[in-house]
Order: sequence, then structure tokens, then C-alpha cells
Amino acid sequence: MKDTLLPNGVYVAALTPLKADLTPDIEMLADHCQSLLATGAQGLALMGTTGEANSFSIDERKELLEQLLAKGVDPKKIMLGTGCCSYTDTIDLTSHALKMGVSSILLLPPFYYKQISDNDLYTYFKMVIEAVGKNDLEIYLYHFPKMTGLNFSLSLLEKLIHDFPANFVGMKDSGGDPAHMAEIIAHFPGFKLFAGTEKYLLDVLRLGGAGCISATANITAPKCVEVFEYWQSDLADALQQELVAQRNIFEGLPFVGILKQSLAEIKDNPQWLHVRPPNGLVPNEFVKQVLGKIEAMS
Repeated sequence: MKDTLLPNGVYVAALTPLKADLTPDIEMLADHCQSLLATGAQGLALMGTTGEANSFSIDERKELLEQLLAKGVDPKKIMLGTGCCSYTDTIDLTSHALKMGVSSILLLPPFYYKQISDNDLYTYFKMVIEAVGKNDLEIYLYHFPKMTGLNFSLSLLEKLIHDFPANFVGMKDSGGDPAHMAEIIAHFPGFKLFAGTEKYLLDVLRLGGAGCISATANITAPKCVEVFEYWQSDLADALQQELVAQRNIFEGLPFVGILKQSLAEIKDNPQWLHVRPPNGLVPNEFVKQVLGKIEAMS
């Protein structure tokens, strides 16, 4: 398998700051992206679950990318979510991303209909590839069965990788099953497996995986980067334990709300408190608990 455009490492599933009218605040987003990259994170996963992608229209998602790049965010640091239920929308967003210089795509399966066969999923992805028709397109499949109700079987992955080796280069595995991650890494050498949580960052790296793409890295990025930098050292296990403790602070809470509320306090900026329906904010008592635990660990 060819070398990919994105290196191994830590990728932050970036939140999307909003204005009071719930349109994206591009200035804040650009500043947030640059601050995350300054931690040493290798890149940004934009317009994913944490970025509230499916609460935005196709035109809004295109405009966000255009405006963000105009603010100087490097397109080569971006893994962009473009997966939609409609294959035409997926093609539209993916083609637009490539036109804007973003070649690394995080692709959800079409997630509304359930009990879809491997052959039908293959057809969907094949139609996207053939319609976009770009050799520089690199797709990271987004495995998140809790949200999509769909799984990527080994046979489906094998067929996609065999038929489109230049295009299907990796996966974000948010299934929460370390055994599944290990199985993918073992079966497909060179296929970049990113854990969907930093809880499994060290395990994935030791198995030969690529790193992590994490929502909570909006706050835990410095420790994630530290684990990645020292994963082959004697410090690795202790650093990973510290990282898991940070991640666990947020477990069981709706990530979009609690992460935005935490950043509103950490950055002293109430603009972070805006979320798009159907996401919402959590009760303040939980925010106080989270911030207290963060402070105790600092």
C-alpha cells in the first residue's frame, strides 16, 4: 500500500464553534484549529460527529471549508468528513474538498437504512469513487456502529482495498472494541487504523496502528501528543494511564455539549456555549464536576 498523505499520530475531532444565530464562527474555528495544531497534533478531523456535521446543510459545510482555508488553516492537515446518506451529497462534498486541496476524507457509510448487505455498501462506495474520479483521493472509513447501525466486515474491507488500493487507506474505529481494532490491523498491514478514542492510543500503536482521532482531544491533545511521542519509551504506560484518566472525566456525558461548555470556561469565552439542535448543553453541576477534575489533574 502506498504512503498516505497524512502521517500517523494524533488527530483532533474538532468542535465547530457557532455564533448566536447558530452559523459557524469561522474566526473562532480557525483560532481553535491553529491552537490544536500548536499542541503538536498531526492534524484535524473536521465535520465529523463532534463537529456536528449532520446538523449542517451541504452548502454550509462547503462554505465552512472555504472560509476556514481562507483563514490559513493548512488543507494538508485536514481529514474532512463528507459521508452522507445520499450518495450524491457525498460525491458533492468529496469533490468540493478535493477542489479545495483537501484529499484526506473521513467517510461515514450511508447510515439511515439498516440491514444493508456488504454488496450494497460496496456499490455505494464504488459509485462515490467512480464519480469523484480522483487518484489523490484518500478515504478513511468511519466505523461507528453505535451511530450508524452498520459494520464494515473483513470481506467488505478486503474487496474495497483490493479494488481501490490508492483510495481506501485507513479507518477511524469508534466501535470501542479493542479486539476489532487488533483484527483490522492484523488483517490489513499498511491500512491505517486510528482508534476513535485516546483510551486505546498506546495499544493501537503497539499493535502497528496509526494513532487516534478523538473528540476529547479538543482538551486532552497535549497529553495525547505526549503519549504518541513517547510510546516506545519506558514512560509510555504511565503517560497512557494519565491520558485515560483525563478521557474518563468526560465519559457518560454528551460530548458536544460538555466539551463546548468546558472550553467556554477554560477559554473564558461564552461563545462556545452555542450548539445546533438536536445537541444540547448538560446541567451546570456536571460542568463543575468536570472542570474540578481537570483542575485537580493539572
